[in-house]
Amino acid sequence: MARREMRNVRFDSHRVRLKTGETEKSTGGYEFRWTGKDGKRHSIYAPTLDRLREMELELEIDKRDGIKSDIRALTVNDCFRLWKELKRGIKDSTFKNYIYMYEMFVMPTFGKKRVVQVQKSDIKRFYNSLVDNKVLSISTVDNIHNVLHQVFQVAVDDNYIRQNPTDRMLKELRIAHGHEVEKRKALTLAQQDLFLDFVKETPQYRHWYPIFYIMLNTGMRVGEVTGLRWRDIDMENGVISVNHTLVYYNHQDELGTYYSINTPKTEAGVREIPMVAGVKEAFQMEKEYQEELGVVSKARIDGYDDFIFVNRDGRVQHQGTLNKALKRIMRDCNDQVLLKHDLDTDPVLLPNFSCHVLRHTFATRLCESGINIKVIQSVLGHVDISTTMDIYVDVMSETKKKELANFDGYMASVRA
Repeated sequence: MARREMRNVRFDSHRVRLKTGETEKSTGGYEFRWTGKDGKRHSIYAPTLDRLREMELELEIDKRDGIKSDIRALTVNDCFRLWKELKRGIKDSTFKNYIYMYEMFVMPTFGKKRVVQVQKSDIKRFYNSLVDNKVLSISTVDNIHNVLHQVFQVAVDDNYIRQNPTDRMLKELRIAHGHEVEKRKALTLAQQDLFLDFVKETPQYRHWYPIFYIMLNTGMRVGEVTGLRWRDIDMENGVISVNHTLVYYNHQDELGTYYSINTPKTEAGVREIPMVAGVKEAFQMEKEYQEELGVVSKARIDGYDDFIFVNRDGRVQHQGTLNKALKRIMRDCNDQVLLKHDLDTDPVLLPNFSCHVLRHTFATRLCESGINIKVIQSVLGHVDISTTMDIYVDVMSETKKKELANFDGYMASVRA
């Protein structure tokens, strides 16, 4: 028996004894082959015997820890297809956007990598290349990261890998490129008044006044307000029923660019919002404006029609159009203010802001007024009270600073 074992002993070219399954390749390097639980033969390669044996040890540890070692050829794209098959619980619009982002930016290149070989440095290099070479914005990479993180989490959950290599990578990217997330800032009361007064008093922009006033005084999301139909508002009882949202797909797929109607993101999104007097007046102003110009809603989307906010052709509005209008309003408003004021003064000017800042501004005004936090949560449609509390804490922090500054001024006057 001993003689038979000796006959099976093999050595490499350096006279180092090879273990079962190990082979020195004639082309250089070493290979280890084994039969997996699936009955198939698998192999790994390394440039040196020492490195090969490190990899063999890793395989043993993986086996002990339940990490599958017979799927080493599995690619990131394979995991994506599995994720796409299993993913549930997100809005159709979000799901389609994830798929678009992955197929456009990940699948042709990075997606071909083997899952078990991807390191954090590979993720960082990939994200940097998206920003530097493709000139993508950080927010676009954020969308790509959202789906890629979920794809790798599938591999973690199925014991293909131990850790998700995308963890914290987006934060590091933001820091590296100087794009750390800043908290969204609401318009001040003075800026809010300046904005509304300018839009209402400027003939060129007056037709935008109703929708922007309503957004600033209801806190509705863009898709909620652009999806409103006349039947969703009860002028007699002063209530707006928010029960769906309008989604605009601004990228190409098998149907091209198109609109869709979705239910709100969460159950909390389905709600009724009481109308203050100014909101009622804004709806009435929109109705009179359309009757005067003969504007009629012509859009029919997923069975929904009779939309309130439409353009002169009767087509629904969307976030991109509204944000472009805001850009022009900011520019012209600030130009007008600067023409009226001496350069040595410090006039109120409009900051650069988007539609969502209007919602955030409304939330801020509610918090400043001292309304019950649960009422604010309900009106805004926040599913998590912590989202509302974040705004409330920021507002209270600013309020405390102002009050203490006033107190400091008072004490200075007393001592004088």
